[in-house]
Amino acid sequence: MTETPIDRAHAAMQSAPEDDTARLRFYERLADAELFILLTEEAQGDAISPEIFDLQDERFVLGFDREERLSAFAGRPVPYAALSGRALAQMMTGQGIGLALNLDVAPSAILLPDAALGWLVDTLGHGPSEGEARPERLSAPRDIPERLLQSLDTKLAAAAGLARKAYLAHVSYAHGGQGHLLALTGTVPGAEPALARAINEALVFSGLDAGALDVTFLADSDPMTAEVARVAIRFDLPEPETPQRLQPLAPGMDPEKPPKLR
Repeated sequence: MTETPIDRAHAAMQSAPEDDTARLRFYERLADAELFILLTEEAQGDAISPEIFDLQDERFVLGFDREERLSAFAGRPVPYAALSGRALAQMMTGQGIGLALNLDVAPSAILLPDAALGWLVDTLGHGPSEGEARPERLSAPRDIPERLLQSLDTKLAAAAGLARKAYLAHVSYAHGGQGHLLALTGTVPGAEPALARAINEALVFSGLDAGALDVTFLADSDPMTAEVARVAIRFDLPEPETPQRLQPLAPGMDPEKPPKLR
């Protein structure tokens, strides 16, 4: 069976148990993944009823990062729901129920207790804050950790169709502050909050506790776009095969509206 991003992140975490960055990257992949959850019956609207299993004196739902892995585990047709890892964690918070991930069907099989899901929800809850500041000078980025660049690259690749380009530069502000700025161009109207959250998560899961990254959205015609393009690291976001519009997400895939537990 094809290796998945969760398989790779899990293997890296297991091979370096003291590496906080590897552990953070695993949880980042888990939050971003589409998971297939075994149910007791077909979902009814936005309410689902997961199968609950008692394992090692704790309670777990069963989730798989590929539909065929769920089928291999069950060995028969079963009802299931597809939802993001972040939505699952939000749904299970406070229920005393963990996640049995890829049990018996993949090298990334792992039992994540309810405390781990609660930690993930808390971590994802540290969202970006809004502010206003006038850039005074832009220059090439300085001392950017490779793990942050990798995390940004992954997040931006997953945002295909929501923007065209992103530019990472060092910025000095008129009020005297300085730091790094990620400027996005060609952004689909309405996609700004989702992109800001994704970029904030890239910073959070990179393990840079004291790090900060400002985000702005620029039109191609904005004079600042040409200025930042001259000095910045550029990320080209993939273009979708067909034009995308912002549409309502399938149940369980909107992080603002996790499914209801029945």
